[in-house]
Amino acid sequence: MAQGSIIWRCRTCGNRTTGSCRHPRAAYSIVVRVGNRQKWESVGRNKKDAERRLVHVLHELHSGTYRQLRAITFDDFADKWLQDYAAGSVKPLTLRRYRSIVACYLKPAFEGFLLADISNERIQGFLSKTLRERPVAPRTVNQALAVLKVMLKHGKRWHYLRENPSEGIKPLRVEPKEMDYLNPSEIRLLLQHADEPYRTLFLTAILTGMRSGELLGLQWGDVDWTANSIHVRRSLYWCDSDELIEAAQKGGDAVSWRFSTPKSRRSIRAIVMSPRLREALELHRINGPESPQELVFCTRQGTPMDRPNMIRREFWPTLARAGLRRVRFHDLRHTFTSLLIAQGAHVKFIQSQLGHSSVQTTIDRYGHLLPEMQHGAGERLDAQVFGGTEAVVLAVDAQHAVR
Repeated sequence: MAQGSIIWRCRTCGNRTTGSCRHPRAAYSIVVRVGNRQKWESVGRNKKDAERRLVHVLHELHSGTYRQLRAITFDDFADKWLQDYAAGSVKPLTLRRYRSIVACYLKPAFEGFLLADISNERIQGFLSKTLRERPVAPRTVNQALAVLKVMLKHGKRWHYLRENPSEGIKPLRVEPKEMDYLNPSEIRLLLQHADEPYRTLFLTAILTGMRSGELLGLQWGDVDWTANSIHVRRSLYWCDSDELIEAAQKGGDAVSWRFSTPKSRRSIRAIVMSPRLREALELHRINGPESPQELVFCTRQGTPMDRPNMIRREFWPTLARAGLRRVRFHDLRHTFTSLLIAQGAHVKFIQSQLGHSSVQTTIDRYGHLLPEMQHGAGERLDAQVFGGTEAVVLAVDAQHAVR
């Protein structure tokens, strides 16, 4: 009959006396004999967890269902996950963000650990330590946690882990930021102080709510002059140095920018084009620079605009000339939403224009801007049931007469 033991050990100093070592890699391990070899498995700092794990492993050995985990360090697994899963499954900008999170937060936190040694307790410690020792916003820590959860999910699926140690860990509480947007008078000031072709670019952003990548990837073929609508079909992004090196190694095009599909399936949409916007785009098509890619907004040389340069050299200086506060370019999307809400647009229509994946996303982000519909709800209920104001008064008098 198979037997096993529970041993406290530290991979850093080799100590095997419970509680005498405080190195982060010190933990309880279970030891079982499989055939002629001993198999070690690190469990964590909780002895009861180790006892339960030992009972489970012994049961698997007796029933013949025991399967040895594949050993791999966290660093090697992170590289494997980025290459084998993320590189072929997510959009280029998402892959770039994943690589940044892994390099900046996850690898420094779990460097040298075997993947199987990462416990729920260590992940929780990573969250608190990152907040305590580095000036990192809770939102950023939550993004790192979300990537780690997906990685460990694949670790279990690929038989590097028996259980996902990140299950049950809740994200940090994030204080909601007050949403900023321009009111109609501020919009007019911005446009008055903007130079072409950026005046038309800013106007399009305000009256369509398109994301910056969608705006800079817009082509003239996407403008439906007959239906007075603008179709969002692609997004433009600029490659970083790593992406350019990868493209060169694969023998791909060395162009520093790419077209990509929009953020989500719902982001492919048709946006209503107002008469003033149509007029501005018609003039811009006549007077603006030509682009080999038929881009609506491009540089004087016809090349795609670089978003950071556009914001730094044109958008922020225009705000300064207009005497306006420095809002983000993305706040023009919020401005569009606030205009639709102010005119009483239905939330489903707002969702379709913004390209949100669900109505709930729209409500969660802009619900505080929606008009308060609960005021007078009681009076409207009475009027609906009893007819009108006079009917409500008669019903109330009749109740008093009965009493």
